[in-house]
Amino acid sequence: MKLDGNTVLITGGGSGIGLALAAAFLQRGNEVIICGRSADRLAAAKRWYPALHTKTADLSDLAGCQELSLWAADRFERLNILINNAGLQRDIDFSGGASEFLSGENELRVDLEAPILLSGLMVPLLAGKRPAAIINVTSGLAFVPSARTPVYSAAKAGLHAFSMALRHQLMPLGIQVFEVVPPAINTGLNPQGRARRPRLKMDLEPSEFAAVVMADLESDVAEIGYGFSADAMRASRAEIDRRFVQLNAP
Repeated sequence: MKLDGNTVLITGGGSGIGLALAAAFLQRGNEVIICGRSADRLAAAKRWYPALHTKTADLSDLAGCQELSLWAADRFERLNILINNAGLQRDIDFSGGASEFLSGENELRVDLEAPILLSGLMVPLLAGKRPAAIINVTSGLAFVPSARTPVYSAAKAGLHAFSMALRHQLMPLGIQVFEVVPPAINTGLNPQGRARRPRLKMDLEPSEFAAVVMADLESDVAEIGYGFSADAMRASRAEIDRRFVQLNAP
């Protein structure tokens, strides 16, 4: 895929992987729009990278997705790349019932429904552009789930399946569909849960992973992983079972 001269919209772009990808696309001469729920994070990102366009957006419901898509279509006619990066991860224990799941934010809405909705809403804008792409950020946990984050793992597995199906559907329109599959990365995702797992290694920085993603996008690699996630994507069922036991050891 051509990585310069594009107009790119990145959800969850105020920090972590989203911001690292925004910086990488800016460095390649692209126009970049980032959105997120935190106005403070977006303002900080704008101070670091003044060329960014920012938009406060809550993608946890249909109205928020519709509002963002209409806003983007109205202001950025040349928009040709959508990166569905916004994500939410929670430790949830179902051994006591559904109370923990019901008492916090709904990961399914943010991690699965929002990318599905935004992809569908953006297809009319992307169709006919060359290049045009939808890039969905999933997780290595889509392939080897974490028992500590069961809903997040399930949502990312669903997004993986959706990405495969969407790639097939949009091929006749000339819209490429990529899946970016991060391993554990040093970001602000689920800080409370990560604090309870001191053995979890997060030595990989977002900027390092973004460099891998950019190189593979340029080479038209449809599913992009690194380290643990790259191995998980190609693992046999026996290997997945073994990795599941290792990942979820006390």
